[in-house]
Amino acid sequence: MTQSNPTKPKLQKFLASAGLCSRRKGELLILDGLISINGKKAKLGDRVNVDHDIVKFKGNRINANSKPSVTLIVNKPKGYMCSNEDINADRLIFELLEQKYRTIRLFCAGRLDVDSEGMVVLTNDGDLAHRLTHPSQEVRKKYKIEIDKNLDTDVLPSLLNGEIVEDEFLKIDEIKPRKGKSLRSRKLDIVMQHGKKREIRRIFFYLGYRVTKLKRVSIGGLGIRNMSLGQSRLLKKEEIDLLFPKKIS
Repeated sequence: MTQSNPTKPKLQKFLASAGLCSRRKGELLILDGLISINGKKAKLGDRVNVDHDIVKFKGNRINANSKPSVTLIVNKPKGYMCSNEDINADRLIFELLEQKYRTIRLFCAGRLDVDSEGMVVLTNDGDLAHRLTHPSQEVRKKYKIEIDKNLDTDVLPSLLNGEIVEDEFLKIDEIKPRKGKSLRSRKLDIVMQHGKKREIRRIFFYLGYRVTKLKRVSIGGLGIRNMSLGQSRLLKKEEIDLLFPKKIS
């Protein structure tokens, strides 16, 4: 079996490790022809010799990241977009950070839409972002939602088994009543181990409900219970470990 060479990582992994973007975003940059290796347009699947190859993004050289990794969590309020730049956005999540973190190129490891609030992880560690967002890691994300009318339990099979919505398979992994309430309620707790764009809102809308409030309250074993809206803080190594499922030896 061929082993990977640590000095020649895949290009998208190199871009993520350099702090430019997530691996998924890196793949898109490569496909859009915005990355070059030694003066030639890069292709998806290319590997990089980190000691010799010259990698550029829009003509600017990308160097292997020698800076320490930085990972924060933010309790995002509604109205803030999870993006580094967007001409259509009124406010960006990075505006909530302390000034000393605004000069570091961070990206969101799992976004929330502009109408949602709650826990978002920001990092310059591309491998960490990849682990947090890849379905194979089975990272549990818990949400508290409110819908515009009481839930009819007849729709539970559709929520839990999934439905094809606009040619995309959408499903909820777990749905529970809020403490002291029944499932025939407007207030519900949702658990997801994956996450497509606006997935919770889209599948509920397909089934005849409008999500009026959506808040992500925890990722893995780490939550934002003691954080106020708009607050951010740096994570310690042991807190980062809490984001992922415990491995059974």
